[in-house]
Amino acid sequence: MQQDKDARSIKWLRLIEEKGNKLPHPVTIFVIFIFIVMILSHILYLMGTSVTFEGINKETMETEMLTVNAVSLLVPEGIAYIFSNIVTNFTSFVALGPVLVAMIGVGVAEKSGYISALMTNTVTKAPRKLVTPLVVLMGVLSNVAASVGYVVLVPLGAILFLGFKRHPLAGLSAAFAGVSGGYSANLVLGTNDPLLGGISTEAARILDVNYTVNPTDNWFFMFVSTFLIVIIGTFITDKVIEPKLGKYEQENAIEQIERISDIEKKGLFWANLSILFTVIVIGLFVIPENGVLRGDEGSIMSSPFMTGIIFIMMLIFLIPGIVYGIITKTIKNDKDIANLMTYSLESMAGFIVLIFFAAQFVAFFNYTNLGTILAVKGAELLQSFHVTGVPLVIALIFITAMINIFIAADSAKWAIMAPVFIPMFMQLGISPEITQVAYRIGDSATNIISPLMPFFPLIVAFAQKYGKQNGVGTVVSLMLPYAIVTLICWTIFFAIWYLLGIPVGPGTTLTY
Repeated sequence: MQQDKDARSIKWLRLIEEKGNKLPHPVTIFVIFIFIVMILSHILYLMGTSVTFEGINKETMETEMLTVNAVSLLVPEGIAYIFSNIVTNFTSFVALGPVLVAMIGVGVAEKSGYISALMTNTVTKAPRKLVTPLVVLMGVLSNVAASVGYVVLVPLGAILFLGFKRHPLAGLSAAFAGVSGGYSANLVLGTNDPLLGGISTEAARILDVNYTVNPTDNWFFMFVSTFLIVIIGTFITDKVIEPKLGKYEQENAIEQIERISDIEKKGLFWANLSILFTVIVIGLFVIPENGVLRGDEGSIMSSPFMTGIIFIMMLIFLIPGIVYGIITKTIKNDKDIANLMTYSLESMAGFIVLIFFAAQFVAFFNYTNLGTILAVKGAELLQSFHVTGVPLVIALIFITAMINIFIAADSAKWAIMAPVFIPMFMQLGISPEITQVAYRIGDSATNIISPLMPFFPLIVAFAQKYGKQNGVGTVVSLMLPYAIVTLICWTIFFAIWYLLGIPVGPGTTLTY
């Protein structure tokens, strides 16, 4: 009976993988959507479609009743707009600059070996009782530089569990649950924050030209969510997955954990000290009432500190990365530093191409007023069904979780969804920051059961090291409890947070 059930599950998963693999590349999806926007804008233009809503007049900057008409991209003015704004649409896209600047620092910290050594040293020193929560926690924290988590921490989790005479697949599952299932949570800001915030800003400005979603605007919620993910990951690993796996048959084949060398320990010490020094210096610029990074009247929320948070984030990774590299000899001169920065940006080539087409889609969506029309019409429809508040954001979480199984690229999904959902929810009184949080929960929870997630084949390969029979079905069956429990618990946690009226980030509001 159980074998039949497992066979059906594997068949279903293979079907998802097969259908998902037939989907076009995200770039192609954006090209298709651009053509859809062109055709739809012309149809609505010919129909004389318009909507009236309360918004901000771009000329007077006053709140008033506005009437917006559909604008066609296939009339002479629209065609001229396309040709004259392609470059500007790309270079002015809010998500582009912050991510590239942040990656200069994160890339150096990763390529110099600092992040990998930090994770390895932390996890290998864990007492037996703290192994599981620490593996999950380090997995969550590693999403600052996602590839390191997948490549280093997931196999390390398996080896660590085996070293404690525990089942290696349980360690692999715990690490994968933290790295991918808790992808959006973190104690610090990651490259994901400015990326999603930039896309959300573009979407919010469909209705409000002054609105900005900062990289820090989800930080409170994601900071606390880190501990929720650790609790869930630890409970599922120790109480569900490991008992299910039973005793590892090759338990005597204990793998040797490669601990960091003395020179790497020295590098870590001075690199960590450099972070402390950097934080103290920045603190001296911010904490005093007359600090140079404070804003008018001593404000922190509207200050150079907040607007410069991406540069600060870059420094906090760049400086220890350079210090670690110099001490461990992975950096020998200034040319090596420049090369590491270059390598980190080379890895973003695919992202830059994707953003080029995403920027055109968002710009065309705004120019044609399709975003405003869909937002107002959609809001009116939802209001007629009396769907608002918590049920609405929960619905978005589950919609995102389902889409995530088939389209794994988080930035691509949000670039498609944000221009529709953010203005629509704004019309219903829900702030863009809340909409973004709902998206991030749904986008994270089902990563670990999506065969189309870019690193999923790598996880399967790691699992096969501990049994040739382990495949896609094995990994998904192990990760399914994490995905279900994380999705349900994280959603409930968010609903409680929302109902209590707690800001999801500094200076944010729950309502618009």
